[in-house]
Amino acid sequence: MALTREFKETVAARVQRDPRFREALFSEALNAYLAGEGAQGKAILRDLVNATIGFEELGATLQVPSKSLHRMLSPRGNPSTETFFGIVRTLQKKARVKLHVTAKAS
Repeated sequence: MALTREFKETVAARVQRDPRFREALFSEALNAYLAGEGAQGKAILRDLVNATIGFEELGATLQVPSKSLHRMLSPRGNPSTETFFGIVRTLQKKARVKLHVTAKAS
């Protein structure tokens, strides 16, 4: 199901005003990746990029064309490890979120 523009704007506004929501969304994106749900993780990262730094500024920071970043975070995109962690590092700074990895026994 496609997200409506209104829904995306609502998420972006909440990301801007609510640091806990921003942190939870960021954490959810990375947890999705770690769980093998790459498309879901990329979708959430796209929303975070749009709500925080924007693709133009992200591209300038990473020295990667913004159109390439759009493609990498598309459902069929495949960012390199270096670019993926560059996106994560940049988002952490811009969103003022510091993520930590913890392991749990299943």
